[in-house]
Amino acid sequence: MTQPTASPTLDTLFKRILSRRPDALALVDPPNKLRVTGQRPKRLTYAQADRMISSLAAHFVESGLPTNSVIAVQLPNTIEFALTVLAAFRAGLVVAVLPLLWRQSELTMALNRTAARAIVTTSMVDGIVYSDIAMNAAAEAFSIRHVCGFGSDLPEGMASLDNAIMRESPVTRAAIQDGRKAALISFDVTSEGFRPVPRAHLGLIAGGLAIALESDVAQGATVLSAFSPMSFAGLASSLAVWLLSGGTLVLHHPFDEEVLEQQINDHACDTLIAPAQLALRLDQLDLAARLPGLRKVIGLWRSPEQVLSSACWSTQQATLTDVYLFGEAGLFGARRIAADGSPALITPGPHGAPRGVPGSSISGEILLTPRGTLGLRGPMVPVAAYAPPPPPSDSLIASPPRDYVDTDYAARLDRATGGINITAPPSGVVAVGGYRFLAQDLQEWAQRLGQGALLTALPDRLIGHRLAGRAQDNARARAALAELGLNPLMVEAFRDRTGVT
Repeated sequence: MTQPTASPTLDTLFKRILSRRPDALALVDPPNKLRVTGQRPKRLTYAQADRMISSLAAHFVESGLPTNSVIAVQLPNTIEFALTVLAAFRAGLVVAVLPLLWRQSELTMALNRTAARAIVTTSMVDGIVYSDIAMNAAAEAFSIRHVCGFGSDLPEGMASLDNAIMRESPVTRAAIQDGRKAALISFDVTSEGFRPVPRAHLGLIAGGLAIALESDVAQGATVLSAFSPMSFAGLASSLAVWLLSGGTLVLHHPFDEEVLEQQINDHACDTLIAPAQLALRLDQLDLAARLPGLRKVIGLWRSPEQVLSSACWSTQQATLTDVYLFGEAGLFGARRIAADGSPALITPGPHGAPRGVPGSSISGEILLTPRGTLGLRGPMVPVAAYAPPPPPSDSLIASPPRDYVDTDYAARLDRATGGINITAPPSGVVAVGGYRFLAQDLQEWAQRLGQGALLTALPDRLIGHRLAGRAQDNARARAALAELGLNPLMVEAFRDRTGVT
């Protein structure tokens, strides 16, 4: 009796392309990488990338990381992030992605919650010494045994991955490449607090398929990603879409519009993946004339309640696909097909990718919950990670298990159109771009600064919220928050506004 074939992983997808097109261009660094990280930009073919992935995987195995152990990764949008993630998968490890905005306090919490055995970072990003931040966080996480980094001037005790990536090693490990195995841990913040969200390879691939099929990314496409990769949506929209298309992934460190335009034109990019607000801004600045080769634009909305009120898409040469993001719970996409460029109608029930095409694969289901919120179910949605807490042991009534995730986004059904209107973000959760935290945390941190200190979140059309702070001495408040290892958005909320209009 023959054994069933294991389902694919991202490394399986990479090896399939490698066998067909070893000399094709695979990965391209941002041209301003030297400024961002102090390292020179690289261009790698699939064969070159494969050798580096194997070298990194061998380093992880030689370091004694057991199969299925967690390796935390905090890297910018450069080639090193793609190589590290694929190397971890090849070594049979689970990747925990850590956003660049996180500092020591959040890193320590994430490392402890996931029992991570190793952390990978880089020496510097935009002038911030991330290697020191990682070392300090690792010192407070008892499970960490290995601290690795790219770049120069790494602190003592941090292994150099620049050396490991260039060293060929015969060491391999027969890790089973099965898409049902755990692949990714990302981190969400809900009204119940900080939440690690694990996913299998199949869930990650399902997210990439939902985006690639809805936006009709062509096989062999040259895709430019200008979205931070350190989240489920970031990995699905960049790494997964790239491997599903079998083309070239051009990386952009957000955001420099001149560099972005240069990359799109120099590399003949036909697909752009970026925050939706940036995509709409390009549309307003005569995208057709400035980027004549662009054909597909994928706009990711961290604030999905803003899609319906957004500007219409006017560029005829390129289509826009709105991708609705709901934290780390899941996503869905809808291409704008109306003549006036307005957002597509979102209806409840199962939805295919691409939408409206008979026989298309079901990528998920959208529903309205009894609470008047939007729910998601489908192959990419990790229902168990968002399961409500069990009832008290003395409860006589057991709640039935849910087969969907409640996103906590308020929504209602428009009776005139039959579409779903997302009306408000989750209550009690503050989102500043891709950084989410509980509103109550603001007051807790402000109280540490003494009497009269205030830290609040103000609504912002582009990024959801912006932070503003007031203290008797703003400079001392900034220093105190930085010393506590807090996110720079909280620190800079107390910047001096004297003379600012």
